[in-house]
Amino acid sequence: MSDMNADPLISLGEAASEPVEQCGPSNDFVYVDISSIDRENKTIHGAKTLQVDAAPSRAKQVLKSGDVLVSMTRPNLNAVALVKDNFDGAIGSTGFHILRSKWIKPEFLFFLVQTDGFVDAMCQVVQGALYPAVRPRDIASFRFILQSPNQQLRIVEKLEELLSDLDAGVAELKAAQKKLGQYRQSLLKAAVEGVLTAEWRQHNRPSETGAQLLQRILTERRARWEANQLAKFKEQGKTPPKDWQKKYPEPVRPSTSGLPKLPEGWVWASLDMLSEFATSGSRGWAAYYAAQGATFIRSQNINKDWLDLSDIAFVNPPSSAEGSRTRVQRNDLLLTITGANVGKTAQVTAVLDEAYVSQHVALIRLVDSALAEFVHLFLTADAGGRGQLDKEAYGAGKPGLNLQQVVAVKVPLPGTGEIRALMSLIAMHLSAVVRQEMAILTSLKQSTAQRQNILRDAFSGQLVPQDPNDEPASVLLERIRAERAERAKQPKTRKVAKRRAVKEPA
Repeated sequence: MSDMNADPLISLGEAASEPVEQCGPSNDFVYVDISSIDRENKTIHGAKTLQVDAAPSRAKQVLKSGDVLVSMTRPNLNAVALVKDNFDGAIGSTGFHILRSKWIKPEFLFFLVQTDGFVDAMCQVVQGALYPAVRPRDIASFRFILQSPNQQLRIVEKLEELLSDLDAGVAELKAAQKKLGQYRQSLLKAAVEGVLTAEWRQHNRPSETGAQLLQRILTERRARWEANQLAKFKEQGKTPPKDWQKKYPEPVRPSTSGLPKLPEGWVWASLDMLSEFATSGSRGWAAYYAAQGATFIRSQNINKDWLDLSDIAFVNPPSSAEGSRTRVQRNDLLLTITGANVGKTAQVTAVLDEAYVSQHVALIRLVDSALAEFVHLFLTADAGGRGQLDKEAYGAGKPGLNLQQVVAVKVPLPGTGEIRALMSLIAMHLSAVVRQEMAILTSLKQSTAQRQNILRDAFSGQLVPQDPNDEPASVLLERIRAERAERAKQPKTRKVAKRRAVKEPA
């Protein structure tokens, strides 16, 4: 006999395995794929309406209100969502495992798959380095404490009450974070337009103008190219041909037509003029992925305009020029040229033992590395490089950027003395902003931890008390298993694909 007082464990495969039609669309339909999931808010956002003849091969699963969608790719990102009434009948990607149950309340399942326990369990069984994913059976094998229907309802009601208050606090923090971001951009605008150093110019006579600095950089740029060419000739055992210097690739010069007037002593330069070279990683690096080795910097590592190495991949690079061409050095600038983070940039401020960039990241090495902080600041400004690149990436309907667009960015260049003054003023004004931003980030992390504590208490039976008048959960478990056993005895029938229309979300 079973212990009626024990907390019964059940797997998701037992509790939520109601069949899901796999017939796909028969006419224009609403398509919910993994990119439609707002991972932060755990909602369906941005689902597409497609014509039936444009249906992707993964558009198969007919969704019902109350389904819980669990993305099988990158389970650490926890892309999950609860299907609401307005998406009833939509078509879901086969990249989702769908939890559908007649025994467990949808909201209960929805909160369950947001717990650290579930995410950690999935991360432990993930397969694949380039496209990490779990299998349906991995999700189905996750075990949890079964609760009676009444207790499920009480848990959901308490979670909604506590988490709604927590979410309201998070919303306030993010609103403050947005205002700080707006202030930061206004400060950057004043910096790149010369307004921030206007008073400095009134009291200081620069020892070097922007034009003089640019000429010095261009002279050094050509000297390095010539030195590299001579080194190649020597390595190949060749005598430099006549007029070989004439093959020097002149940098792109900016067209100043339509550009704003610069302060006295400033000059327009292209990023190409300031750079020794600009390159990006090549396709095929997936063949060099390894469990350990050199750091491989991808677009997701450039987050909020700094280099985030908390989640990195490793490679054993090829022993060829391809590897050395994209090897990262201190004070290099990295800029994402494809993907969701397109246009984000980072300055490499630390010395990395050995690191390379992917094909989605441009590597820009300045002639004068002392300018790296200033150029990085300019590239992060909406009124500067960020605004120029956004127009190229989105205004022209292109999914990304190419290197020609990157090096064509127009940079307003003051002299070295004014650059030092500008960076000092920026540091002074931004120090308070950075402190506030860090305080907000700390509070957001604490809110995330508190959310997980609440969820953990809920699914360990500590959030709400049991009602002794409830039917024991063990009885429900026996009923579930009895029905599953009876279903297993039934002869299997051939499934006939049905076509059905879908409702577009309001």
